[in-house]
Formats: sequence, C-alpha cells, structure tokens
Amino acid sequence: MRIAHFSDLHYAVSTLPEVDTCFTYAVDQAIARQAEVAVITGDTTDHALDAHSPALMALARQIRRLADHCPVLMLQGTFSHEPPGTLDLFSLLGGCYPIHVGNRLQQVILNSRREWSASAHCRFDANDWRDADCALLCSCIPTMNKANVAASVGAEQAGQAMGHYLADLLAGYAPGNLLARQRGIPTIALSHGTVIGCMTEHGVPMAGMDHEFTAGALFQAQANAFMLGHIHLHQAWDHNGQVIAYPGSIGRLHYGEQGNKGFLMWDVTADSAGCELVATPARRTLELAFAGALDMHALHQYVASHSIEGAWVRIRWQCLEEERATIDREAITALFRGAAGIKLEGRVIPITRARAEGMARCHQLEEQVHAWAQQVDTPAAPLLACLAQLAIHSPADIAMAALSTETVAGDAWTSECHASENGAVQP
Repeated sequence: MRIAHFSDLHYAVSTLPEVDTCFTYAVDQAIARQAEVAVITGDTTDHALDAHSPALMALARQIRRLADHCPVLMLQGTFSHEPPGTLDLFSLLGGCYPIHVGNRLQQVILNSRREWSASAHCRFDANDWRDADCALLCSCIPTMNKANVAASVGAEQAGQAMGHYLADLLAGYAPGNLLARQRGIPTIALSHGTVIGCMTEHGVPMAGMDHEFTAGALFQAQANAFMLGHIHLHQAWDHNGQVIAYPGSIGRLHYGEQGNKGFLMWDVTADSAGCELVATPARRTLELAFAGALDMHALHQYVASHSIEGAWVRIRWQCLEEERATIDREAITALFRGAAGIKLEGRVIPITRARAEGMARCHQLEEQVHAWAQQVDTPAAPLLACLAQLAIHSPADIAMAALSTETVAGDAWTSECHASENGAVQP
C-alpha cells in the first residue's frame, strides 16, 4: 500500500501564503507518485476558522483534490489548534473517494472498493472483520483529553497516567494487527502526540514525564507503520521491519526551524514498512543574534557570505537605553533589500535609577546632596560649591567662566613647556 502522510498543516489567515504553497505542492507530488491512500495526522488548522475564512476555503480545495484521487483519512489534532468538530466538515466535501475523520479511539478498515468502515468501539473484535474485505487496517489514536485523567489522579500525575493508559491501549491493538499481518494485510497506526526523546524543530530534545508515548509502547501495537503528528521536525525510528515516523510540519512557520519541510511517502506491506521525505518549497529563514549591541560590520560580512535573495531574515540584539538612537533600522533594511522579509527585534535594557537611602527624609537640597554623597562614597563639598554657584549665577555665566579658566590654564601649560625646551625652567 502506497500512502501519502501529511501532518501539521496549520492553515490560518496568517500562515496561508506559506502553508498553502507547500500543501498544494505536496498534493501535486502525492498524486504524481500515485498514492493509494492519503493520511493527515492532526493540526490541519492553526486555530478555529470562520466558515468564510480564505484559509478554510483553500484547505477544503486541497482536501477535495486528494479525495478525487484516493481515500483520505484525517485524524483529530491538538484541541487548541483543531477544535473538536472542525474536521467533520471535510467528510461532507464529496469527491471520487470517501474522507473519514478519526476523532475518537477506533480502528478503520479500507476495503478493496476503497471504502472506509469504522469499529463501533476502540478496536474491532476478531469476529467483526475476520471474513471482511480488508485491504488496509488502521488504528486511530487522536489527541486525548488529559483533563479527564487529571480529574481522577491529579494534574501532576495526569501525564504519567495517560502514558500508562495509552501503553495498555496500544498493547491491546497487537493481536488484531498480528492477525492481519498473518493474512497479508498491511497495518498502520495513526496518532497525534509526543514520543519521549524526540527532537523539536529547533533541535531541542523533548524530555519529561508529560509526554504520551515511548517508542517501545508504539512498537508494541505491532503495526507495520506508525504515522505520527504534532512534532514539526521529520524523524523516524525502526525496529524489526516496523517504522515510526513524524513527517514534520508542511511548511516553515517559525524562525530557527531545522531540517527540510515536507510529507512522507510510505510503502507498507504486511511484513515491512519504509518512508521517504518529500521536501516542499518551504521558505528559507535566516537568523542573526547578537549578545550585545548590533554590529553593522558583522551584518555586512554576513550579507557578503550568504545568499539573502528570497530569504526571511530575523535580526536580534540588545542595547542600553541610551544606545537606542544609534540603531539605524533603515540602513539595516537597505542592506537586506533582497530578502523576502526582515524582522528587527531589539531588546532595550532600561536604565535603573535608585534613590539613595534616606534622601526622601531630607527636606533641603543640601541635605539630599550630603545623603547621596555618603551613599556613593563621594565628597560632598565640591558638589555643594557648584550648587552655590547655581544659586547666584546663570548657567551661561558659569559655562563662560569655566571655558575661560580652561583657556588660561592651557596657555600657562603651553608657555611652561616652551620654557622647558629652551632650558629656561625645569618643568
């Protein structure tokens, strides 16, 4: 069975230019490569979409294209991205082949007429399909609601308890999958969740007790292929002919994402499974981050050594508040004029001014100066002398007097040096 596996499309108005370009290309490729089944493992949308949204229309158009080519199986993703009930609309699109929505724990059979048939409960009984016309057996594990588990075991234990529950569930699928494989029927499983130890799209390993699966628990389901969604980086695990894989997101949605974006083409038999990542034309992103102030010389060097044309660029820096005006944003934008887009993120470190202890209790300005000088260990007399000058002279007169004093002092020093050179005096 040749299966096209898509995931994490994240259709929304803000993501539409990127994801629709990539998904349109992916659908073209799936059709050209003669996919017999199309699978989407969750997060088809980025959030709830209005019925008149251009993003919903664009998504429906591509799903219909898939359904005109082969049967489609869509899995419920994260509730915040894909509110329950969102996917039910797509089962009404029509097309040459049916669209089945897996929004509960269930198994689904694809028969030789390319029709879907779902189990009444979380899995088929042996008698339900022993004599059935079955060309592919699918086990569907959509996003689970941890709130129900948290209500019984507590929020801190909910993740671990959910992991144990899913491990038992996966083990329960094993007898049916093994029986199907003995009869020469390919078996797959679909889920939307996190495998402990997988890598995020930013190259950070996922760790902790709040994740749904271990690779070992997934392999225990005894499906030839386990098709996952939720993590945006393509990665795979294999064991004795079984393969677990994430295709990753269809497009590049954030700066700093690693690896190619695309979908998976699977070849699944009753004995083995294999997959190939088909890259989509996701946008290129470049990121420059400075630990301190922005360095224009470094930016010039970067532009000279990298291809900027058509890339999306983000530049980050941090500077003191008084240095804020020195950042020439127009010059930076002009330097990266070949980029498809540029995002400038400067973090300004504010100046913190703290009042010296006891100053608020001083009623006279002279007393406040004494308090401040004592706090910073500075003589107060010179400051008080300057303060007294301000009381009887204008700032302009004080400035002129200071300049005259510096000129006289400078002339005296110059004369002294000339006398020293002539041997008249010793400096």
